[in-house]
Amino acid sequence: MQDGDDETGPLRPFPDGAPAERRGAPRRPARSAGGSRRRRTPPGTDAGHGDAQGHGHGHGHGPTPASSQQVRKLLTALLLPFALAAIAGSIVLYPWGTESPTSRVNQGTPVNGTVTEASVGSCLQPGQVRVGETQPNEQRCVRLDIELTDGPASGRSVHQVLPREPSTPRFAAGDDVVLSYAGANPNNAQSYRVVDFQRGMPLALLAGLFALAVVLLGRWQGMAALTALGLSFLVLAFFVLPAILAGQSPLLVAIVAAGLIMFVALYLTHGFSARTSTAVLGTMVSLCLIGVLATAFAAFSTLTGLDEGTTNLIGALGYGIDARGLLLAGVVIGALGVLDDVTVTQASAVWELRRANPRLSWRQLYAAGLRIGRDHVGSAVNTLFMAYAGAALPVLLYSSISGVGLGNILGSQDIAQEVVRTLAGSIGLVASVPVTTVLAALVASREPVPRRRANVTRSGTPSADRPGKRSASQSRRPPR
Repeated sequence: MQDGDDETGPLRPFPDGAPAERRGAPRRPARSAGGSRRRRTPPGTDAGHGDAQGHGHGHGHGPTPASSQQVRKLLTALLLPFALAAIAGSIVLYPWGTESPTSRVNQGTPVNGTVTEASVGSCLQPGQVRVGETQPNEQRCVRLDIELTDGPASGRSVHQVLPREPSTPRFAAGDDVVLSYAGANPNNAQSYRVVDFQRGMPLALLAGLFALAVVLLGRWQGMAALTALGLSFLVLAFFVLPAILAGQSPLLVAIVAAGLIMFVALYLTHGFSARTSTAVLGTMVSLCLIGVLATAFAAFSTLTGLDEGTTNLIGALGYGIDARGLLLAGVVIGALGVLDDVTVTQASAVWELRRANPRLSWRQLYAAGLRIGRDHVGSAVNTLFMAYAGAALPVLLYSSISGVGLGNILGSQDIAQEVVRTLAGSIGLVASVPVTTVLAALVASREPVPRRRANVTRSGTPSADRPGKRSASQSRRPPR
């Protein structure tokens, strides 16, 4: 049979000289007027809820006590300069009064439509006549009749002929599609070009299910998390994109945006506390490490950042952009979400260890928290790797059939930049565990000791601090 510590977890010993009742000496409850035994309730204790001397259902998980003034001052002195720098950076880098650049490549105006008929036939346009006989290997095309549902010719039908190739999507009657209107005669079918499917409704439904799941599980904290997610999207849409398109350094813009998102998301989701501030500090240090590593190894491996997407962007802008800086900006922003998860988890683990055993020193808190972090970091690194590998899956497949060898595949521009993203982010992720854990241990060890409620046996003897657990004396009691 295990002893009390093994069964119930770490116990807080009572100091010498404490009353016998608190040290575990049994005490006979007083009898009420009707002859039944009742417990004595200490002054100032709500008998209906129990206290350290209360009934056996007392809970030890109360609200986190307020941080000491010394801890608050220290954390404020460390974080306030970074918060002010993020705000000042967003003001300086935002393109005030500058018009957003437009694409020099005419992409047309999006127009919605619905496919009414889809078939496979000849590639002749309406009005064209075939001369001669049909060749056996003649190319076949997809012929679509599309009813326009908006735009200048809403309600009219247009006929589209698309080459039937392996990369051509499959269409069927009833499909909602998006066409590009070139701005010429709206009644001429040649003014339109099918570009994509409409996906607004499925995406909105999926977003609604996601929000519902978060709110049902997280309740008010889930609502706060959704609000933080919306604010993060606003930072990306209304600060990051305009600033980069206006010619600002993508890496500097990403660092400022990461600072804004980090402060807003973490404090809004987890509240203003020393625990959250410690997670913010750990995230900040890890992001700096990731930025330094990504910058150094992007230069060392001569990464240009000129992948297909960036090349198309430069062609649409008509002028050059810092392609390598854009690559590094993606590394910083992409790693931020995973870092938040790790740092918040580590800080929370250290605080819970502190609540479970307030006698632990900061070194003991650090050692225990680090053991938890080792398990977490293994799965987090794999998550980061699989996220980048999934995004680069088409490139990996194309490279694998090229027949140029694994070394050349890994050294190619598209693959090498994903390698730098993954490894730099993973190193920062690994470093965030000891960094956040030691910061949390140093801060939590200086926090006020939380008051915990103890369970009481039927004879009035206090049991272990952890609610819901039977003490060793209760375990040895013979069945009644």
